[in-house]
Amino acid sequence: MLRFVRRRGAETDRPGVPTLMIGAGSTGRVLAQALLDDPRGMRPIGFLDADSDHGRVCGLPLLGRPEEIAEVAARTGARAVVLALPTMSRQSVAELVGRAWAAGLALRWLPACPEHGRRGVRVQDLREIRLSWLIGRDEVSVAGSRAGRLIDGRRVLVTGASGTVGAALSREIARLGPAGLWLVDQDAGRLDLVQREITGSRQVAADLRDPQRLARVFDEIRPELVFHLAGRSELAPLELDPCEAVMTNVRSAHHMVESAVRLGAQRFVLVSTDKAADPASVFGATKRLAEMVTQTAAGGPTCFATVRLGNLIGTPGSLLSVLASRIPRNEAVTLAHPEVARHFMTVEEAAGLVLEAAALAEEAETFVLDMGGPVPVVDLVHRYAEQLCLPEVTIRFSGLGPGEKLAEKVFSDGERRVRTAHPKIWGTRPEPLPPGLPRLLGALYEAADQGDDAAVRILLRRLLPEYHPVRRPGPTFTSSGSTDPETL
Repeated sequence: MLRFVRRRGAETDRPGVPTLMIGAGSTGRVLAQALLDDPRGMRPIGFLDADSDHGRVCGLPLLGRPEEIAEVAARTGARAVVLALPTMSRQSVAELVGRAWAAGLALRWLPACPEHGRRGVRVQDLREIRLSWLIGRDEVSVAGSRAGRLIDGRRVLVTGASGTVGAALSREIARLGPAGLWLVDQDAGRLDLVQREITGSRQVAADLRDPQRLARVFDEIRPELVFHLAGRSELAPLELDPCEAVMTNVRSAHHMVESAVRLGAQRFVLVSTDKAADPASVFGATKRLAEMVTQTAAGGPTCFATVRLGNLIGTPGSLLSVLASRIPRNEAVTLAHPEVARHFMTVEEAAGLVLEAAALAEEAETFVLDMGGPVPVVDLVHRYAEQLCLPEVTIRFSGLGPGEKLAEKVFSDGERRVRTAHPKIWGTRPEPLPPGLPRLLGALYEAADQGDDAAVRILLRRLLPEYHPVRRPGPTFTSSGSTDPETL
């Protein structure tokens, strides 16, 4: 299997990396031919062009339009992209960069240069845009041979399969030779799009809050490996609707755990968040409770594990996609606070971590990727603009909202982290569960069923002494240098 990982700026120098060329004009043709003549570098497999008529250029097919980069990459297995349009506007370049990163592609682009007219363009003129520089560390190749041995020949079920990580995980699983792969999600439309990309997979539209429907799904599939990614993660909406957060993030996980145990699944992996460590939000608290629910079933034939993810970068709707749409237009970007910092990870890292954690699990551990310290978001914004040679950025600050922290951490103060067999993955052994947990969970579900927000908030604090909800409507204030999407 060809696995392409961005690392230390040399990712596109590996032999035969399948590469999409954006721009089928004279510049694109020259660069494509030069790359084809160099067996050590990128290997062009086709063009994306605004005038695409699905013909051929330099013997390579015209595969579609630039805005279709994600779909074409998924269909062709491309791992890199070259923007061969030196006259393209900065706005268009930034938007394509956002699309390429969202598709998990390494990227090089050709800036405008007066010398091109005198001597022509060369491969050496391509500039690399490194995601690793934005997040302050090299991207980690996580999934290894352990994950392959785990998946090979087994029946696998993935919930939340239409989401960004769910879809990436499903594609990775499909490459590892499962006996069957079932994609489960409530969003039938998005699920259908993902399933079409993954040969041999089957889709199941289901609301995981419905235990009867879920029981039928498990009875029919009888999965050996279960990856539970479904749930809601929007911080502000869930802060206002704790009942929905409990039903979607906790009770659904409980139904999943019970079904996996009843059918004798070999392994169950819950995907959680770094916001579950000493939570300050309803979202973080409900994900922490979901982690505890998996612990209640540990000790039997089914092996459980939890994986905490950081903020995903380069995905649709993420900070980078917002920057790509705003900065080239000289629009301000809005962040929550000048000192806010987050752990960032790529979709490929997230999918690899989930797979590797499943292989490493022994007794309901919680696994995290060693991402170093949290990255100041202001620094990331300016690094992004610098890489694309964009003008000075203006950043506005709205103030931290309810449930937001200045910086996240991956382990709570009471958790003891331990090394694992993977040098870049840390784990923690489960702490003893609080007495009366089943009774309190029952009361929590009943309060959520009745729509009693106040009771749900009280019970969350009783269940989680480490949960300290923060409610601080922040005033808007401005700093020169600039940003304004959904705040982080």
